[in-house]
Parts: sequence; structure tokens; C-alpha cells
Amino acid sequence: MKLIPKSGNLKDYLEESFYVNYSDSTIVDKSESLYRLSENKLEYIEKVFRFVRDTIDHSWDIQGHRVTRTASEVLEAGEGICYAKSMLLAALLRVKGIPSGFCYQRLTIGDTPDTGHCIHCLNGVYLEGEKLWIRIDARGNTFGKNAQFNKAHPEREQLAFPVRPECGEKDYPEIYVSPAPAIIKALETNEDALDMILHGLPEAI
Repeated sequence: MKLIPKSGNLKDYLEESFYVNYSDSTIVDKSESLYRLSENKLEYIEKVFRFVRDTIDHSWDIQGHRVTRTASEVLEAGEGICYAKSMLLAALLRVKGIPSGFCYQRLTIGDTPDTGHCIHCLNGVYLEGEKLWIRIDARGNTFGKNAQFNKAHPEREQLAFPVRPECGEKDYPEIYVSPAPAIIKALETNEDALDMILHGLPEAI
């Protein structure tokens, strides 16, 4: 699938916002600690990806009720749904000058279409050396998921959820500068993460 940036200006994908609040001291400190362990930007992307994927719990996996919204909240709490985890990943990349945005998939809530559909969030990342946008998914590799980032071959996409068109699932090709309004509405109008996952996620962008 050909990815489509919503903006042709890479600087837009470095912007700070209320949700991608990378000037917060906790974000700065975490980015510095990961950056010191990295030999180059590709390795830094890998470390950020693995940190968010493996260290920040997905709310559903831990049956957590707290709704985290901003990047710093996610980092402090150590948990969030995919919408929130994508904020943290974007913040940790943008603070080091790596353009990143937001990508979406429409997936079934359960294993089959009769369970309904919801929007899943992941990240688009621009690789300067390769002049290439890629997608990475730091949702968390639980229950058989196997999302990866291969720094030797970053063009080889491996996401948590391969879409199944026969089930009404789809990939949205756009890379958004900011989280889509439907995503923000879900985060801001829900106070219980589990209830949000079951009943409060948008079905389309």
C-alpha cells in the first residue's frame, strides 16, 4: 500500500501539541536515555518502538481503567490504549527531529465481523536516509501479535494486525500530522478505558 502524507511539509510532522507534548521533562529525559544507547537514528527508532511496545502496557491487556491522553500521561502511567501509545511514540521521535504521524486501520473488535468494528491507531515514521515513510505499530505483542521494526530492512512492514478485507477491515493510507478528531473525541469523552474499548471507539475516520 502506498502511504499518503496529509502534509507535504515534513516540518509539520515535528510539531509539538497538547497531546504530543514532547517538551515535558519526562519525555525529554526518556528520549535522552534512549538516544544515548543508540548509534544512529534508525537504532533510536528501534529503541523507541520497543520501549513503547514492550514497556507501556495496553489498557486492555492489564484490564486497566485509567484513560491516558497526552504523551507525558502515558509515560507517567505506563499504560494506555493504542491511541495514547501512539502519542508517546510520536513525541519520543519528534523531540529528536524524526518526523512522525498517525495512521489508522479499521478492524473488527473481536475475531469476527459480528462483534462490530473500531479504529486502531499506529504510527507513520519518515526515514530520512531512505526518503521513505513506513508504518510501525507499538500496540503491544500480546495474544499472538507480532509487530516488529527491522532496522536492517525498515521497508519490510510487520504490523500487529494484518487487515482482512473480507471481514470489513481496511487500511487507511493517510499519515495524519495530528490525531484524527474522532480519536480525540473518544479519549476526551470517556473516563474508563475498558468501557471505551468496548463501547466508545469510533467505527470510521
